[in-house]
Amino acid sequence: MLRTLIGLWFGLAAAISLAAPAAAPVRGEIDALLAALQASNCEFQRNGSWHAATEAKTHLLRKLEYIEKRSTLPSAEKFIELAASSSSASGQAYQVRCNGTVQPSAQWFARQLERIRAAGSAGAPGALGASSAK
Repeated sequence: MLRTLIGLWFGLAAAISLAAPAAAPVRGEIDALLAALQASNCEFQRNGSWHAATEAKTHLLRKLEYIEKRSTLPSAEKFIELAASSSSASGQAYQVRCNGTVQPSAQWFARQLERIRAAGSAGAPGALGASSAK
């Protein structure tokens, strides 16, 4: 019994030690996604209620913090999947409304991520992922 408890404790300690913030490039993309949301003047629907982009950013940052306490996000796509696509509580898909057009938030964030990466690969000043090695 004691041996089992010790084994469980070490397993739990190992699992907890694996949880860490996303790597800097991944976190940079996530931060850029949230900045794009905040700057968009779009509205964000969760659980049937519309919220301003700044409120949505705050909510998604809380979800990101929760996720990073439990695991490491390997990509911005995984952030979109786990945090920015649907409610953890209800399972309802999030929506984004811009200029009267409503679309699933996963689609909106994926499009923003494409733009962020395109700007970075083009070597735009201050763009994420810009590299002189290309």
